[in-house]
Amino acid sequence: MATTTQSRPLVPYAVLTAAFNAALGGALIAGRRRLPERIGAGDLALLSVGTYRLSRLITRDRVTSGIRAPFTRFQDDAGPAEVDEAARGTGLRRAIGELLVCPYCFEQWTAGGYVVGFVFAPRATRLVASMFTIVAGADVLQHGYKVLQERA
Repeated sequence: MATTTQSRPLVPYAVLTAAFNAALGGALIAGRRRLPERIGAGDLALLSVGTYRLSRLITRDRVTSGIRAPFTRFQDDAGPAEVDEAARGTGLRRAIGELLVCPYCFEQWTAGGYVVGFVFAPRATRLVASMFTIVAGADVLQHGYKVLQERA
């Protein structure tokens, strides 16, 4: 069933967008003296993979369902250790639910957190991003192993 314009929480979307921009803008203004001239290719790759994996953890992993539960409802299992959920409720609750079930939507929030972390605590941010990059690499190995087992 297609979502109609009337059923989409447009004002709450705008509230979430404003909150994201205010938080990111405020953090960057507060850290303006610490902003790097550029972010190197290695850090971009590290933060990109870390963003991908942390966003997936928050929005899809079975073990983080409790965080999403006030805003979502379980639909079905969706692959290894992942679930498919749908936003619940109306207004801001629904908008937050839609954000929390969409890894692509949530990546901007995750990337924003990493960018702010990179400004204020680059070493700690690299360490956390490294952890999630390692997990993403391990996921690839797990999937590859499963494929090899199925072929045997």
